[in-house]
Amino acid sequence: MVEKLDTSPIKEWEGYRGRPFLISGPCSAETEEQVIATAKGLAALDRISIFRAGIWKPRTRPNSFEGIGTRGLEWLRSVKRETGFLVGTEVANEKHVYEALKYGVDMLWIGARTSVSPITVQEIANTLKGVDVMVLVKNPINPDIELWIGAIERIANAGIKRLGAIHRGFSSYEKTSYRNQPNWQLPIELRRRIPEIPIICDPSHIGGAREYLHEISQKAMDLNFDGLMIESHINPEKALSDSSQQVTPEELKELLSRLIMRNPSTDDPRLLDVLGELRQQIDIFDDSLLDLIEKRMKVAETIGKYKKDNNITILQSARWDEIVKRAMIKGKTKGLSEDLIDTMFKAIHQESINRQMKIMNEGIESALKSEKSKE
Repeated sequence: MVEKLDTSPIKEWEGYRGRPFLISGPCSAETEEQVIATAKGLAALDRISIFRAGIWKPRTRPNSFEGIGTRGLEWLRSVKRETGFLVGTEVANEKHVYEALKYGVDMLWIGARTSVSPITVQEIANTLKGVDVMVLVKNPINPDIELWIGAIERIANAGIKRLGAIHRGFSSYEKTSYRNQPNWQLPIELRRRIPEIPIICDPSHIGGAREYLHEISQKAMDLNFDGLMIESHINPEKALSDSSQQVTPEELKELLSRLIMRNPSTDDPRLLDVLGELRQQIDIFDDSLLDLIEKRMKVAETIGKYKKDNNITILQSARWDEIVKRAMIKGKTKGLSEDLIDTMFKAIHQESINRQMKIMNEGIESALKSEKSKE
């Protein structure tokens, strides 16, 4: 269990202008003119809470544009002076934190490549002790909820009150239309385990292309996330990094105008009664699903015993391929997505393998111990 964090609600954060809490600005600070022009364009929207710009850009491979470095912090200071914006940037180590704070940066976030390293996150946390600044923690590049929670806890233990999480999607060997797989169940699980933590969705890095920004943003709002981080550039086509996922301030304004904001709850007694009855049906179906999975696992265990008795390997690739193909075809006729079928059957298959593995190795451990005792 995660102990309740001593943090401030996002509505109490400086710069809050209502839901969604909006963070926007270019992926990278490239020139002072570009940064100032983008900031002025966003200021005209009268909706942005934090102006963002990447100063240090950790790139997957060398010889890419890796950020302008510390001199870009002076440009952020100019943005504050000329527009009144609060400003934020990503930090990857303790040196970045010192530099950003020296220039009066209001918000820091720990990137996905950094949040995978507890040692680096702890060094950053140590640097933040006694500092009053907004801090966000991006999910690790790999889908590991414990790493994400651990990074958040380390920053909370440093005394940071205005603390939140950024959902930017997860890297995967399997390629999809999105740049990073959303794996929405992980931020949902984060909200369940740390309900007090604000969650900001980063549609730019999930989608990787501007045409996906609206649908991802809408889903985040439908899931009751607290805010959005959307990259905006005065001239996206000429951006030095991630040009395809950035929008102009005018395009961002149009995107925001199409967002549908829904209420997180209702006081209507009739609607509550209807929802209550439907949720009872869901509970019954969930119980039935668990009963069916239990029965399936018992059959898998029986198969495991036959495999053991006849010295047959556990994994039968042809049979597994047949199961998946059949499930995909049948699932499609029932209006079920391939993502659901794939995720569900992979989990069931892994559990079946685990149970058969246990059966196959029964007696081996005790036999080894017996042999060892004879030595």
